[in-house]
This record gives sequence, structure tokens and C-alpha cells, in this order.
Amino acid sequence: MSPRTNSPSKSDQPPGTTVTLADVQAARAAIAGAVLNTDFDHSRTLSELTGANIWLKFENLQFTSSYKERGALNRLSHLTPEQTKRGVIAMSAGNHAQGVAYHANRLSIPATIVMPEGTPTIKIENTRHHGAEVIVTGRTLEDAAAAARKLESERGLFFLHPFDDPLVIAGQGTVGLEMLETLPALDTLVVPIGGGGLISGIATAAKAIKPGIQVVGVEATLYPSMYNRIKNSKLPVGGDTLAEGIAVKTPGVITEGIIRRLVDDIVLVSEAQLERAVALLIGIEKTVVEGAGAAGLAAVLADPRRYHGRTVGLVLCGGNIDTRLLASVLTREQAREGRLSRLTIDIPDQPGQLAKVSTVIGDCGANIIEVYHQRVFTDLPAKGTELHLVIETRDRTHLQQTIDGLKVAGYAVTCKGAPTGGRG
Repeated sequence: MSPRTNSPSKSDQPPGTTVTLADVQAARAAIAGAVLNTDFDHSRTLSELTGANIWLKFENLQFTSSYKERGALNRLSHLTPEQTKRGVIAMSAGNHAQGVAYHANRLSIPATIVMPEGTPTIKIENTRHHGAEVIVTGRTLEDAAAAARKLESERGLFFLHPFDDPLVIAGQGTVGLEMLETLPALDTLVVPIGGGGLISGIATAAKAIKPGIQVVGVEATLYPSMYNRIKNSKLPVGGDTLAEGIAVKTPGVITEGIIRRLVDDIVLVSEAQLERAVALLIGIEKTVVEGAGAAGLAAVLADPRRYHGRTVGLVLCGGNIDTRLLASVLTREQAREGRLSRLTIDIPDQPGQLAKVSTVIGDCGANIIEVYHQRVFTDLPAKGTELHLVIETRDRTHLQQTIDGLKVAGYAVTCKGAPTGGRG
């Protein structure tokens, strides 16, 4: 493990912003019975794949499909009677919104949620379903936060921060308590970082219970905001990431202080690595996670030697992913694995040619998914045509066997490469 970066002492932290094990334990009592103690299970297949002893915390199975319920409920349970009467306002890309909306509705507290443009539709509709007033505005979380703060002042509402609040952090820390109580032998925790609330709470609990445990944070390469702060780097921040739940440009002040003291390292994962992790969790564990929820597994897969032989706890922190996006992720992963490919074949524009090509492909054991002829936008002679096929094969070896079969039959074939997954 990489050594922790130089950390300020506790005295360097703003007063009243520290979080303790006692705070996390109190949060557990406050949310007991209203939030699930989710399963924390061993994954034999992922352990074999990575060389580590992998355990998964299924926070995607909470009622709102995210750990965010924990911090939201803990903060709501500490409102004054006047604050409860006036109501709360929050800004969120989705999971915090749903956690606040659901528990505020359950406790009869009026809730207004400001969500940035581009938030997945499923998260917006689920938030409305839980009874909150939803306002969609602003291109980024920061824009949404500014709008929420304005409404806070105009309406006299209580602003319920998604991560930079000690009571929210303590609520999220209950995830760590449950993991270590289930498996005291844990020696490594790999936790996604957006604003830093989840990892701050987990690290607070875990380091107090087991000081030698390693805590590693994970950010998307497109949004290395906490990474930049802790490592004093200036990597660009922004872009369309699969992990919109951790796409935070400005992380917390309180969380930064806790992370400096308690988190051992922060790593970055690319979009392709996030996509692969989402696909593997569906294929192997039969569980749906969003990009942020797969970040921990993506980090282990990206650097398996680092975690080899260690007992690793991963938090599947959310499962709210748009179905269209999920379908795209799974299809792109099939392409990367050589199971779905696009071929371009030069053929004479004569009757029966498609049947001949289909026979060759069928004899190779491959399956044709799509067919398209290109007669106009091609450099081939007028009596020729390009046959575009999408075919399904078992793997890259089977794909190459199919291409070789077509070439032996006399056809010129090119194969479209798999997507790279963007920056990082």
C-alpha cells in the first residue's frame, strides 16, 4: 500500500467538524429499523479473478438502492421541531435526493430537492415518487447547490448537505461498522469518493476499531477532485462519466480533513474500467450497480497485484442506473470481449451472396445479429457492395476463427475495433 500523504493534526481541523466512533455508533441507533443492515457476502468468483479475498457490501439493495439513506436519516432525526415544520432542501445528482425524499416523507417532513440537468431520469422520477418537490436546474452539482442555497434563504428551509455534515458522515459510517462486525478479518477497504462523506464515515469507524486496516479511496479519472486536493495535483476535472454519483467538482471541507488523517491512498479509474466492473457485477453476482457503485471493484481489477492475498471489502454503494445506459454498457463490454463485433465484407452485388456469407458464418458457429448493405458510400466498383454485419461469437478466439473462415472462402474482411471507454 502507498503511504498516506502528510496529514494535519486534529487541532488543524475546524472546531465541531470531527466525527468519532461514538458518533457513528449513535447514528446506528438513530437509523435502526428504518435502514437495512445489508448483506456483506464473499464473492468466490471475483476472488479467483483478482487474487484477493473479495467481500461485497450490497448497499444497492437499500429501499432507495443507495447507502445515502443512512446519512440522510441520521441528519433528519436531529432536526429541531421548527426545522421539521418548515422542511428541508437538498441538492443531489440522485441518490442523496432519494434518501432525503423517502425518509422525509416517512417522517412527514416537507422536502424540496434540486437536481442538476443530466441527472438520470430514473433518479428524478424516483425522487418525485417519494413525495418531494423536484426542481431540475443547473449544468453541474455546483450549479444545483447554488440554486438550492437561494431557495433555502427564500423559503426558510434547512439545507441538508449530501456529504459535508458531521451527522451525515456519521450516518454513512454505519456501513463500516456493519462490515467489520460481520468480518473482523478485513484488512482493506476500497471505497468510492465523490464529496467524501461515505469514505470519511467508514474510515472513522474502521480506523477506530482496527487502526491497521488500509482504506483506499476511488475516484473517476474524469473527476479527480479529492485526489487533486490530497496529492496537490492539477488534473482536469469534468466530463460525462458513467459514475455520475461521484462526479463532484468541489469535495467537502470537513471530509477533506478526515480523508487526510485517515485514508491511506486515493486511486483513479477510467471509464472503460468502470464499465467492465458494472458488467462483471451483473454477469457474476447478478446484481445491478451504477457506475459509482462499481468503482471499488474497478480499482481492484485495475491493479490486482496491490490487493493480492488481502481480504478486501468493497461497497456497492448504489444501484440507480438508467436502463438504456445499462444496456449500452453491457453491449460495449460484449464488444471488448470479442463477443459482439461489426464486420465489413466486400462482396459482388449479385443474388445469393448474402446466403453464401451467412453459410460460412453459420458453419463457424457464429450468429448474425444485424445486416446492412452499403452500395453508395463506398470505393468499391459499381458491381460490388459492402456488407456490414454485426455478429455474435463466444470470445476473441472464436471471432478470429470466423474471420479466418470468411477469408478462406475468398472474402475481404475488416473488423471494427472495440470501444476504448474514453479518457483515462
